[in-house]
Amino acid sequence: MTFRVDERATDFREIDRFEGGVGWLAHPDERMQRASHALEIDGDVWVFDPVDADGIDDLFAEFGEVAGVVVMLDRHKRDAAAIANRYNVPVFLPDFFEGVTEELDAPVARFSRTLSDTGLEAQPVVDNRFWQEVALYNPDDGTLLVPESVGTAAYFLAGNERLGVHPMRRAVPPRDELGRFRPERVLVGHGRGVTSDAVTALEDALSNSVRHMPRLYAGMARQLFPI
Repeated sequence: MTFRVDERATDFREIDRFEGGVGWLAHPDERMQRASHALEIDGDVWVFDPVDADGIDDLFAEFGEVAGVVVMLDRHKRDAAAIANRYNVPVFLPDFFEGVTEELDAPVARFSRTLSDTGLEAQPVVDNRFWQEVALYNPDDGTLLVPESVGTAAYFLAGNERLGVHPMRRAVPPRDELGRFRPERVLVGHGRGVTSDAVTALEDALSNSVRHMPRLYAGMARQLFPI
């Protein structure tokens, strides 16, 4: 299985559909399992960390008019600029992100505590020179979007975990940043979201992160160096 596919997707696989939004995998067979999402808020569509694909505009149209494209992780520029330019809307970035605008060929808007007038609450997760990440939470329906610190792709998960902390964050999981949320669903940037008993899945991921490290790393080693 290819780790990442860089060619434009000619199709996509829908994931995480619920009343207020939907997700998709543009390349469902890649190991990275790069997931993107669109949420409907007050008749507008907001697109998060998107990987573009043929036919994706029809998916957006089911929910309304695209009002903005959001980059939630400094490394997740993906196809944000292309989609923003197609709809003549800005790419929205957290105000603490640095060094990202130069790599985006599109108008940029900034946000801090909330994303524009959507009501989505912004929670900084990581802010250092190597990693800048924000989570977004919708208090109206309990949707929590986390682009990188937790995920469900195979390389995030140890044992029977349904949601796992990123391998590089296992030793110091984001308990303070994410532990205060009690979400109905957790949508992630790598893999399908957790849409049932999400509170328990998030609590287990954060509380067992360190304890499950050896199992996770052993599994990753077996995948990289099979006997």
